[in-house]
Amino acid sequence: MDLIISAQRLYTPLVVVERPLVFIAQGVIRRIVSRQEAEVPADGRVVELEDSILVPGFIDMHIHGGSGHDVMESDNKALPAVEALLFRHGVTGYFPTTITAALDLTLAALERLADAIERAGENGMRGQRARPLGIHLEGPFISHKRPGVHPIDDLLEPTIETFDKLWQASRGHIKVLTIAPELNGATGVIAEASRRGVCVSIGHSDADTAAAQAGVAAGARHATHTFNAMRPLDHREPGIVGEVLTDARISAEIIADGVHIDPMVVELFLRAKGTEGAVLVTDATAATGMPDGKYRLGSLEVDVANGRCVANGKLAGSVLTLDKAVRNVMKFANWNLQQAVRLATLNPARAARLDATAGQLVPGAVADLVALTASGEVRQTIVRGQVA
Repeated sequence: MDLIISAQRLYTPLVVVERPLVFIAQGVIRRIVSRQEAEVPADGRVVELEDSILVPGFIDMHIHGGSGHDVMESDNKALPAVEALLFRHGVTGYFPTTITAALDLTLAALERLADAIERAGENGMRGQRARPLGIHLEGPFISHKRPGVHPIDDLLEPTIETFDKLWQASRGHIKVLTIAPELNGATGVIAEASRRGVCVSIGHSDADTAAAQAGVAAGARHATHTFNAMRPLDHREPGIVGEVLTDARISAEIIADGVHIDPMVVELFLRAKGTEGAVLVTDATAATGMPDGKYRLGSLEVDVANGRCVANGKLAGSVLTLDKAVRNVMKFANWNLQQAVRLATLNPARAARLDATAGQLVPGAVADLVALTASGEVRQTIVRGQVA
């Protein structure tokens, strides 16, 4: 065995293992046992994290940047800087997320992101950086009424032809698609994207209940930053929010920073979606990990102060990190660490249709782990079995 990690406790996240030993070879978990069941081999390389809780590496399905860089930048230093920041906050896998831009700029960004994803796969071990797992295409198929800060002039009517251009530029690496289901042509694109294995997410939408349900019937199974850039819930016409909160087929993102959504609403959301349906995301921008100032989000200039990112008077992403989101769930909803961790590991892996072992610590899974304190602070991140 290449490596053996011991700790105080391990969350798979579904199962708790006390005093675990995690056997890792060639970047893959081979065996997990308790010290009550096995002794540490004398010839193994042992890393002792006895005062820590081991959990799967966090997965961020919705992130635009960090460390002063945007994922759509052409600068070849951008993604490594973002990935190093994510690593420090327990994220081992992420979905670089686009923002609506002119079609030619979006196509060029998709090609660059596809290059990065393929390099990560070819290189295997990547050291102290998170790995891009696929692309989240947020826009251009979103509502003119609920665009957030996405440039309205660059929004496009959803057609299979346009989606295919984007798909070809990404070389099939689009794994998440945000779309407003009420738009003309949306259900056809939803059905086609779903057929190609994409996690179709309804969001940036003014959909009424019927339109939201039509999107789900066509194949949508996820929701983008629930409540934000959505028609508000109405007690007589529940609309898209009502459909997202009550349909068990839909997993749903939430930005649990206390800025995008009041903590009380975070708790209500978690009661509705439960431990199986809720997914934590950051929607983080280039300003994450940086001091207050001006930063880029796609083609936009964003002003950042006191934890708020604003462009044209509207919230424009966040400076949230995923470990902080996990701790906020514990604080806002009084959930325990094991419950909160699931929302940043297994749930996003399932929503994004990753392989069966993704987001879990089980034999056969890639050895992406995070060592946490009991309060959810990151002590160490391990990508593919590499311990710094």
